[in-house]
Amino acid sequence: MCLALPAKIVSINKIDDTAIAAIGEVKKEISLALLEEVAIGDYVLLHVGYALNTISPEEAERTLKIMAEAGLVEG
Repeated sequence: MCLALPAKIVSINKIDDTAIAAIGEVKKEISLALLEEVAIGDYVLLHVGYALNTISPEEAERTLKIMAEAGLVEG
């Protein structure tokens, strides 16, 4: 079983195909190598440092709310 977290793209480095993604106040450099298109403000599913695919803001909010209720992330 694996866990992928919704994260919001806050900046993109096209030279090395990476981005800064935010999960609440936590920011992390991630790889965009598995995605063809992503833009600042998009939500992605993040797993072990890689953005797997984009998701809607609504889906990201629902998932983060459930995770916060379970105590897995800060709400």
